[in-house]
Amino acid sequence: MPTDHTLQTPSTTLDSVVIRFCGDSGDGMQLTGGQFTDTSALFGNDFATFPDFPAEIRAPKGTTFGVSGFQIQFSSKTIYTPGDRVNAMIAMNPAGFKVNIQDVEPGGIVIVNEDEFTKGNLTKCGYLDGYNPLEDDEIAHKYHIVKVPMSRMTKESLADSEMGAKDINKCRNMFALGIVYWLYERPIDNTKEYLVKKFAEKKGLPEIAKINIRALEAGYYFGETAEVFPSRYRVPPAKQEPGTYRQISGNEATVLGLVTACQKANKPILYASYPITPASNVLQGLSHLKRFGIKTIQSEDEIAAVCTAIGASFAGDIGITGTSGPGLALKGEALGLALMLELPLVVINVQRAGPATGLPTKTEQADLLQAMFGRHCESPLIVLAPRSPSDCFHMAIEAVRLATKYMTPVIYLSDGYIANGAEPWKIPDLNAIPEIVITHPTLNDIGDDGYMPYARDPETLARPWAIPGTPGLEHRIGSLEKEALTGNVSYDADNHDTMVRTRADKIERVAQSIPLLEIDGPTSGDVLVLGWGGTYGSITTAIQEIRDQGHAVSSAHLQYLNPFPSNTEEVLRSFKKIIIPEINLGQLSMLVRSKYLIDTIGINIVKGQPFKVETLVEQITEVLGS
Repeated sequence: MPTDHTLQTPSTTLDSVVIRFCGDSGDGMQLTGGQFTDTSALFGNDFATFPDFPAEIRAPKGTTFGVSGFQIQFSSKTIYTPGDRVNAMIAMNPAGFKVNIQDVEPGGIVIVNEDEFTKGNLTKCGYLDGYNPLEDDEIAHKYHIVKVPMSRMTKESLADSEMGAKDINKCRNMFALGIVYWLYERPIDNTKEYLVKKFAEKKGLPEIAKINIRALEAGYYFGETAEVFPSRYRVPPAKQEPGTYRQISGNEATVLGLVTACQKANKPILYASYPITPASNVLQGLSHLKRFGIKTIQSEDEIAAVCTAIGASFAGDIGITGTSGPGLALKGEALGLALMLELPLVVINVQRAGPATGLPTKTEQADLLQAMFGRHCESPLIVLAPRSPSDCFHMAIEAVRLATKYMTPVIYLSDGYIANGAEPWKIPDLNAIPEIVITHPTLNDIGDDGYMPYARDPETLARPWAIPGTPGLEHRIGSLEKEALTGNVSYDADNHDTMVRTRADKIERVAQSIPLLEIDGPTSGDVLVLGWGGTYGSITTAIQEIRDQGHAVSSAHLQYLNPFPSNTEEVLRSFKKIIIPEINLGQLSMLVRSKYLIDTIGINIVKGQPFKVETLVEQITEVLGS
């Protein structure tokens, strides 16, 4: 696509760039950002993304609460976050501009669709009394504002098209994408191929592909000819380990991890779920993979979903259910049933901001205590948390492995940030992933006293997993307390005490099957920063910056939260101060203090957004100096 004319614009090489696309929820910002991500992945950059959806199903057009955003950091070196300060923002309307402008770095590029900055649209998003930010000298001095009449130029580039005005207007995002492709020296061929494939097979839609491609090219040529940018920018490919890579989001990695676990266990999976943001994509992803032994059910409610999954596990399949935030509360009683029955069950909880319905499309880490204690009576379960989008693959396999090995439910705490975010993922050698060994008792396993459904493995304390209908293995099932060994209903006080303690001991023994907690940095010292779940990227980047400033600081990240790795206390006691950043008000801090009697210093936010690295750097450095 570049012509000789492009040589007239100088090119600047950068290590990394942060771009944010923003506009109305109908402006196609997720598609635009996704295409730029795909192209950057093919180009060989390391990248991390943060899609930001409006909570309203369809907010009034042009309002601030209907703004959709997509942020990507792409780099020639290893990165862990979508970035803090935005280097370039593309605002399709005044609302997108207003909501996001404060995140753009001073001197950053702001490309706006000036056609949308009308008096009516300015009023809709709260700019009153005729104020137009594009005419504000202070803003013009602070940022490099590039005003582009995208709506008009898109319409003019498609003037000879027979498509209607509504379809033509929808191509504005491709015009904007073309500008950004030119500005950052990205090829446009991949997006052209995507558009052809997306629309070619449906009647009447090839013309839509054509007008989108023409709008994309028109935007590219605008960048090439308009001479409004002082430079183009080039971010070279990153140096990565040899292998085959693909872009993957956390929900996609969860899907592939569950499918892999199904194959490694040689067991069908039944996934029952009620649609709920932001976990719905797991159900959708698995529903396309029936050929791998995956069965999916869209249930009428959360309770039906978890009970269906429990029934599947009782029948000998691997029962899995998924939810987000408030759905976990609704599953609480049934989780107690699965614990009482001692059946394998995996519960995917893609956390979102709450309480109640809360902020459905925003991220949070505030379900940890619910996962630990949010059930009737003494009901300890295994709790895991992936730390990044690609790590969701490994931890999903771990969830199935531990659930089947210890015959107990496992709660898998993802969150909206890593579920929707994406990064490069090196496709693993599937042959190197260990098999998940599952055995079911047969007639040969029956002792002189008959089949004992609550006889336990001496190492794991797991009870046998008998398949219903197996001759000689008939046994009682239900939610009333079980008599040790026989599984008969028991109201004996001492038996109840024994069973409660045994179930708790079984969960504690999981520590012998999980990795030790690793320390990044010196193994002892003044400060350890301890994190869990989706805070990994922000913490890791902050620690690197603090070390670059000459400070000695270590970090550790928990992926196993119940039980903790067996060396956790030893690690914590090797440091004078423990800092725990969390997107809640201190839930891991509470667990650490109560279990180990070790004080912690919390860094806590509940804004529905991930940590900014600069916030962590500032607050951790403050602790280091105290």
